[in-house]
Amino acid sequence: MNTILVAGYKSFDVGVFSNKDPRLTIIKKAIERDLRRLFEEGVKWLVFSGNLGFEAWVLEVAFALKNDYDFQMATIFLFENVGENWNESNQELLARFKQVDFVKYAYPHYSNPGQLKEYNQFLIDNADGAYVFYDPENETNLKYLYKMMLEKEPFYVKELSFDDLNELAENFYEN
Repeated sequence: MNTILVAGYKSFDVGVFSNKDPRLTIIKKAIERDLRRLFEEGVKWLVFSGNLGFEAWVLEVAFALKNDYDFQMATIFLFENVGENWNESNQELLARFKQVDFVKYAYPHYSNPGQLKEYNQFLIDNADGAYVFYDPENETNLKYLYKMMLEKEPFYVKELSFDDLNELAENFYEN
């Protein structure tokens, strides 16, 4: 397994509206645990689409792990104008997504509804697996990408679930 696509809930999907949210401590601990395992299994590339929330949290943890592991990161944005209307805080996160080893844009701008499906297919076709924070019981637009991942054979999917986070939180607060 060489290349892992990172995808998951946006921050507003899980009600995280601040970097000071105490749940982020647990989420980032889970991300670190999972990334370490992936890197130890030989993952060399993390691929992002530039979404806020889970992807940004993984990106932050991955930058912190750069000295410990030999891997590279790529961001393949859907459109060139992504984030142009974002606030200053989100613009900083966008800038971080552009500080990776490889940055490309799938399309100059939106022109038809088929672009998203083609983009998702491209991401999946060029990855060996995915690291996903998603629960089909709590549906979002991510359901389409998630379904495509599950349909591709062979395609490794490492899931971070709410149950994982709850278990980690219980252990964290007991210690």
